[in-house]
Amino acid sequence: MRVVVVAGPDPGHAFPAIALCRRFAAAGDTPTLLTGVQWLDTARAAGVDAAELLGLDPTADDDDGDDGDKIHRRAARMAVANLDQLRELAPDLVVSDVITVCGGLAAELLGIAWVELSPHPLYLPSKGLPPIGSGLAPGVGVRGRVRDSVMRYLTARSVRVGLRQRAQARAGIGLPDVDPGPLRRLIATLPALEVPRPDWPAEAVVVGPLHFEPTEQVLAVPPGSGPVVVVAPSTATTGTAGLAELALEHLVPGVGLPAGARVAVSRLGGAPLELPPWAVAGLGRQDELLTHADLVICGGGHGMVAKTLLAGLPMVVVPGGGDQWEIANRVVRQGSGRLIRPLNGPALAEAAGEVLSSPGYRDAARRAAAGAAGVADPVRVCREACSGAK
Repeated sequence: MRVVVVAGPDPGHAFPAIALCRRFAAAGDTPTLLTGVQWLDTARAAGVDAAELLGLDPTADDDDGDDGDKIHRRAARMAVANLDQLRELAPDLVVSDVITVCGGLAAELLGIAWVELSPHPLYLPSKGLPPIGSGLAPGVGVRGRVRDSVMRYLTARSVRVGLRQRAQARAGIGLPDVDPGPLRRLIATLPALEVPRPDWPAEAVVVGPLHFEPTEQVLAVPPGSGPVVVVAPSTATTGTAGLAELALEHLVPGVGLPAGARVAVSRLGGAPLELPPWAVAGLGRQDELLTHADLVICGGGHGMVAKTLLAGLPMVVVPGGGDQWEIANRVVRQGSGRLIRPLNGPALAEAAGEVLSSPGYRDAARRAAAGAAGVADPVRVCREACSGAK
């Protein structure tokens, strides 16, 4: 089966797309990735055929201040821009990232079956949940259900505006106003990070996290006898700034951490850090680094949170914007970590000390990891969807 996987350049979306391509290739399929130019060499080095996703750069007509316009109208323009190369690739199936909507639109224009990839929990609105992004658990009792109903009512206007923008964008490129949606939704998360809902879509399937390491380098942990704390600042533009610097200032062995502790700051780039002898920073395989860790401090992005839980490790989550507040609160409710907002040094040190000294957090993380055994195979889900569409 020939498959085209479409994802934008944000690491939280491009890396799961690369991981999925590798899963397809390992199963004997022929995948091609369309993404931002900054990840083409990385994907190719990992054995993935990759080409530029055209139209990512905004034009004078784009309104980046309007999320609906950014997602839908730009997606329609990008769908048209990528038609020729998609036609040339002649895939049997297109897998389109949940926020890179152009892949699904282009597939529909060409009459190709398509599947949506959500590299995080399912974020569709639900009649049984508070609005996604609130971070709230479903309300309990009459007052809780009323609270959720009021919140859904207050956000319904934004949902309707988004649907109108999507319909207008579709009509503008010759598609029917009504969106038929994907054949399947691949929900690439752990069951422990999902929330039960009464209206779970029939086409949505939890397939487990899709992780990709963009390097083969190993970040060596400094010698010592105490716990190892991994600090992984968010790669998202909406992430909390200054996490690495504050951690190095306040998580001092014998002061903010137990004596003999080590700190490893895992990051894709950034300005040089002043490193004490008990700390290291740089790019390295996070999966390998986590085998040495006792605690992870991260920004709340789904990729790092899921990777940490798969390793059975507790965490301190410092959420920024986007969906990080939602993810962080799910971590807290699941029991595997603490949440800090706003970020400050004393609060960070206190939370790190508590999580390290309380085995209940690690136990909850291990329970979350065990849940990965029950997820579906994304390649099998895609093959079945494609077969059923013919």
